[in-house]
This record gives sequence, structure tokens and C-alpha cells, in this order.
Amino acid sequence: MSDSYNVVGIGNAIVDVITTAEDAFLETHGMAKGSMTLVDETRAEALYTAMGNTTMTSGGSAGNTIAGIASLGGRTAYIGKVHDDVLGTAFRHDITAVGATFRTPPTTSGPTTARCLIFVTPDAQRTMHTYLGACVTLGPADVDAELVAAAQVTYLEGYLYDEPHAKEAFHKAADIAHAAGRKVALSLSDAFCVNRHRDAFLALVDHHVDIVFANESEIEALFETDRIETATERIRAMTDLAAITRDARGSIVVSADSVIEVPSVHVEHVVDTTGAGDLYAAGFLYALTTGASHRACAELGSAAAADIIAHVGARPQSPLARLLASV
Repeated sequence: MSDSYNVVGIGNAIVDVITTAEDAFLETHGMAKGSMTLVDETRAEALYTAMGNTTMTSGGSAGNTIAGIASLGGRTAYIGKVHDDVLGTAFRHDITAVGATFRTPPTTSGPTTARCLIFVTPDAQRTMHTYLGACVTLGPADVDAELVAAAQVTYLEGYLYDEPHAKEAFHKAADIAHAAGRKVALSLSDAFCVNRHRDAFLALVDHHVDIVFANESEIEALFETDRIETATERIRAMTDLAAITRDARGSIVVSADSVIEVPSVHVEHVVDTTGAGDLYAAGFLYALTTGASHRACAELGSAAAADIIAHVGARPQSPLARLLASV
């Protein structure tokens, strides 16, 4: 079978609601700075009411990565659950407008479309409170076997692992991908997410995943260590390829043959770190699926991450294909 898609992503289909906030606001509302917290609809509505001016854009970690790959010129597809409501319609419009295939049917009853309330502090850190809504209804039946089998890489969003049916969907997608001779990638998503699912993530990586994306705190949380060297050796023994981001210190690409350190791309003024890891994964996976070296994959990932943190929001504001000439 020819490669119809570079990457298909499976994740939480979420609309981001972004605002700026002072540290005092986070303290007043009991938020752990820099974290992602799952909330119910009541809490989401209360926080939304307290927010100042907002910017709304379609998001979700895997959705951002898929949009980034499409912006680089890759062929992409997305699997995620929205409700047949205003936010669901907006999400579908945004993901298809970038050129991604999105044919997961919407729900017509039950929870509304998910939203993520993002509070960006003056140091550009983002604190997220997420109402998962319709995302919790995604299950094995929503895994589009044709899309997965046609993609070089199936990219799984760790955030989605909170729901039992989603876990089944991950395993089904991985089985389909491997049966078709494809690769499976996993984003660990968040250290809090890793701490909730450590044993399950370790089993998933060991038995179902070929490529792991994580930041330093996430990979250290996975192996319960405060030494990046220990975490690097542990992940190297478990999977084919891992990319570990370290903020301004760049990233480490780990494979059986090598450990490569790649510097970050300097950004004069960091505005919003929302989506930095998602876009790093986008650049890395686009390069990987077009035959680039591991170093070149990390360089394009760093360039895409640098582009996204220079403005508010986690989706590209102009085509990222312009970055290809600089890496």
C-alpha cells in the first residue's frame, strides 16, 4: 500500500479559550501553575466567567500536531470526538481548513464539545483547565482502520488515556498500524498525566509504541528519577526512537544507535508556550516521514516550536513550509 498520509493523530478534540492572567489570579482560583487539570462542566463555566478577554481557537495536543504537519506540507488525518454543536462545528472547520482529513462522526447527545481554558502568565507559562466533554465518548469503534493503515505514523495523545474506552482505542490503533507495517508514536503529554498512568504508559511504550515524545519532566516522571541520563537510558532500552525536549536547552534524540543533542532555536520574545511540544512533534514527524536524519528531525521540530511560542495560540498563523529552507 502506498503511503497516503504522513501522520494520523488520535486525541482530544478541544477548543482552546486563551487569556492572559497574573500569578495572583492563579493563586486566587487554586491553580497549580504550569499544570493541566481536568475539570467538570461546572468548574469550567465558573473559570470561564472569571476570565478576562479571550481568544478562541481549535486545539487539543494531537490536533495541534496534525495542523502543524499539514502546515509544513504533509498529508494528515485526525480521529477525535466532538458534539454536534457550535464548538464542534468550529473544530471540524478548523482541522479540515488546514487540509487534514477528519471524518469521525459527531455525537448528537451526551456531553458537549470539549474546551480547554488556558491562562498565560507574564513569563509565558500556560496553566490549563480542561473540560473533556464529548472527548470521553471516543472508543475503539471510532478508530478508522483505513486511515491508520494508510498512515506512516499513528500519533497517540497521552492526555486521552484518562478514559478506559480511549485506552482500548489506542491498543486497537496500534495493532492496526503494526499489522500494516506502520509506526506508532506516543506523546506523554504532561507529568501529571504520567503520574496518573505510569504503569499503563510503561506497558504501552514497551509493547505498542515505536516513537516517544516527552519533555524532561515527563520522561523523568515516567521512570521516577530526577536524572535525565537515567531516563534517557531507560527509554532507549524500551523503544526505537525518543525525542526529549528541554525548553531553551534544546532536545535529545535517543535511538539504539545514538544519543543526539540538538540546540533550541532562539526566540527574541516568548509570548505563549502553549503548543510548543505539539509543534516540536509536528516538525519532527514531518521530517521523519519524509526521510530526514534524526538530527534534521529535531532541528525542524525546534524551528516549529520556536515559531509557535512567538505568538498567542497553538496553531500556526502562517504556513510553516517556509521553515524548510532554514533547516
